[in-house]
Amino acid sequence: MKVVMYVHGGSENHGCEAIIRSTARLLDLDSKQSVLLSYNQSEDLHYGLDSVVSINQEINAINKKSFDFIKAYFMQKFFNKHYYVDALLHKLSINSINNMDFGLFVGGDNYCYSDAEVYPVVNKLIRKKVKKLVLWGTSVEPSVLEKRSIKKDIKKFDLIVARESISYEALKKVNSHTLLLPDPAFFLNIERTELPKNFIKGNTIGINISPMILEYEKNQGKTIENYEYLINYIIEQTDYNIALIPHVVWDSNDDRKVLRMLYDKISRKDRICIVDDHNCMQQKYIISQCSYFIGARTHATIAAYSTCVPTLVVGYSVKAKGIAKDLFGTYENYVIPVQELKEQSDLLNPFLWLRKNSERIKNELKNKTKEYSALKNEYLKGLVND
Repeated sequence: MKVVMYVHGGSENHGCEAIIRSTARLLDLDSKQSVLLSYNQSEDLHYGLDSVVSINQEINAINKKSFDFIKAYFMQKFFNKHYYVDALLHKLSINSINNMDFGLFVGGDNYCYSDAEVYPVVNKLIRKKVKKLVLWGTSVEPSVLEKRSIKKDIKKFDLIVARESISYEALKKVNSHTLLLPDPAFFLNIERTELPKNFIKGNTIGINISPMILEYEKNQGKTIENYEYLINYIIEQTDYNIALIPHVVWDSNDDRKVLRMLYDKISRKDRICIVDDHNCMQQKYIISQCSYFIGARTHATIAAYSTCVPTLVVGYSVKAKGIAKDLFGTYENYVIPVQELKEQSDLLNPFLWLRKNSERIKNELKNKTKEYSALKNEYLKGLVND
């Protein structure tokens, strides 16, 4: 089975890395016959992703003397449609592949954002190179589907695999060839690694925050204030230590920068640590050793959910709510929209609820992960049989 995966941001986003590793395992891909088109090939090589799939650079320079560029520039200059030029960045790599069985659009949340207009153009290019085009492990903000070009694009996929039910219900109305299956990263393997100083196995609370959620807060400064207030409460009122865990380390969107800000605000350095960068399997191991997890990055929280760690999500979009709803029947108390952080205790109160209900939550996660495990073969079946 020849598969090309595309619209992969690069493995410094360990969620992107986790999707590729898990997909390769679920579909039993042959690394010599399957290709990953990556925005950042060097990142993927650094984290060893070439052990599971061949990797080509997806984003390349545009030939500004080409007729393609002249047409795209015309659309940008006179119709303000910049995405035709953006799509040309993908064209060289797409032209290098031929006669693939499946094309998997693996940007799981790329349709959650308003700047998705480039993807119909990219999909049109790659559709010529594959027998079947699949929107893989996706979440979609329902409001994005109101755009005519996006809705038209979604209809053209031969198969859509939605990773949570809110997106599934919205997508099913547009494209009947839609399946509901958990995010592939629920099946990511664990790789043991050394725990850092001040990380007490089974008595440490994992904390993740991203620069991205700060862009969505309605009350400036309240997100950091809430995290700081929560950490100080944990240190002063419990015997738990704190581990600050990054999950994306891109220069432009680096969790470590915000985590360092938090670390510097905490006086009890003997009770807190910043976890170094690791591959996604090692980060999952570290998260699995936490007693609780409070996180913003989707795949950091999936690492916690899938290892039965009671988890509170600081979310900003449909994906966080949908994943929690499918696990627990509701996202109430499990997801705190960053837009709703107003008082400094808005994060502490749901954490206290999480502690109070931790045994029930662990049991629910154990049951749900067993249920998800029984679905492993459905990914390949859906791909081949739909």
